[in-house]
Amino acid sequence: MSTTTRLPSPDHAAELRAALLATGFTADGLLDLLGAPAYAALARSETVPALRATRGDGPLAALVRLFLLQRPVPYGRAAAALPVEAALADGWLRREEAADGEDTVHATVDVRPYGGPEGEDWFIVSDLGCAVGGAGGIGSHEEGVVLGVGGASTTLAGITVRTPVGSALDLGTGSGIQALHAAQHATRVTATDVNPRALEFTRLTLALSGAPAAELLEGSLYEPVGGRTYDLVVSNPPFVISPGARLTYRDGGMAGDDLCRTLVQQAGAHLNPGGYAQFLANWEHVAGEDWRDRLRSWVPRGCDAWIVQREEQDITQYAELWLRDAGDHRGGPEEYAERYEAWLEEFEARGTKAVGFGWITLRRTDAEVPSIVVEEWPHPVEQPLGETVRAHFARQDFLRDHDDASLLEGYFRLADEVVQEQVGAPGAEDPEHVVLRQHRGMRRATKVDTVGAGFAGVCDGSLSAGRILDAIAQLVQEDPVVLRDRTPEAIRLLVEQGFLEPEGAARR
Repeated sequence: MSTTTRLPSPDHAAELRAALLATGFTADGLLDLLGAPAYAALARSETVPALRATRGDGPLAALVRLFLLQRPVPYGRAAAALPVEAALADGWLRREEAADGEDTVHATVDVRPYGGPEGEDWFIVSDLGCAVGGAGGIGSHEEGVVLGVGGASTTLAGITVRTPVGSALDLGTGSGIQALHAAQHATRVTATDVNPRALEFTRLTLALSGAPAAELLEGSLYEPVGGRTYDLVVSNPPFVISPGARLTYRDGGMAGDDLCRTLVQQAGAHLNPGGYAQFLANWEHVAGEDWRDRLRSWVPRGCDAWIVQREEQDITQYAELWLRDAGDHRGGPEEYAERYEAWLEEFEARGTKAVGFGWITLRRTDAEVPSIVVEEWPHPVEQPLGETVRAHFARQDFLRDHDDASLLEGYFRLADEVVQEQVGAPGAEDPEHVVLRQHRGMRRATKVDTVGAGFAGVCDGSLSAGRILDAIAQLVQEDPVVLRDRTPEAIRLLVEQGFLEPEGAARR
């Protein structure tokens, strides 16, 4: 489907949604029909297993072939599953007349079932052949192409804080997945995009998913919303660092990582007190510069920040990844080599040695001393992480408000599903070191000494930190004053990383 083709109207979206649900065209229904291997393959844009699984005559098989596999379906089969005339009139389908035999219908857009966090049955609408976004080889050279759900989309949705809010902004909405999630816990949702087709796809996604309509505004970055402020800002922006803007969905048109930097730096002015801004981003690792310092400089005044680098690629890996995404590897070798060299020349000119990918979360606190945590964490995590993100900032508030003396007067509880591992040679009397390991959220692990392990193990909210340390000092025959002096730093680390949860103010 060309990006100049008229998109469907949402006029009969409720009727179409009811028919899709009645047929079982849902995430669970697809899994039952296709089986796990074919379902997983479809998520990778591999269609052969799904084609084999839909050779039957049922209405669900017809819908899968029509909307997910982009195959023509006989008019009669489509009519058995859908209000086909309404779908044709609104532009969801087009009819192809047959001189001999039955007419066929073709989908004009991709409609993909998507399961919401509470078991909701949603539908993400995108361009044909572009249901799975990200670096999977979309291969479309049309500038205004709109992708569906990819790994980046679901990552951002998973890390977003989902507390009820009055207002939310989805900046660079694409097919509308972030706006759809936000509509479940925000009273008002605004969605923006520089690509007007993306706004229309967002309208379709929301309507077909039965979600409230959003305010849709065309424009770049924060320009469409002027001086307005929000309780939540989310963005999966066109973060790819490329030598030229070719594809609107991925290339922001600014040099290097300037688009992501601008997005982050300007976010503070658009947040209400206590509000969150959450982004996916790419950033450059520049020769002679610590990438952590680079990102700290992006954080706007008045905001706490938690920045997590999930992956780092050298410039050759990065260039190859996004050349495949655009389908350049399918062209002629000379053209591919020319484009590859253009990427490397751009990186060389900017002194870029590698590119990082990760999450950036801001929270507007207006604190005199902001908390800015920048870390590398390439290890597996447990999504969704929205509550983990919220708890991280709550712990930063606690640590900022408690000096060492008040920390020792505080009460703590060992977080759920934290286990202790002792590491050492077999048969040794004492372990070489002790490790605390989380089995939820970020799944962190941290080394602790004997005192730290003993302290964490006793924390059940019944005794203050100081009293626990006094008891440990007696057991290990150490001066309790010395132990109290040297332990708060370790307690702070265990709190910051989520191993210990504060129980509140000191008790009488």
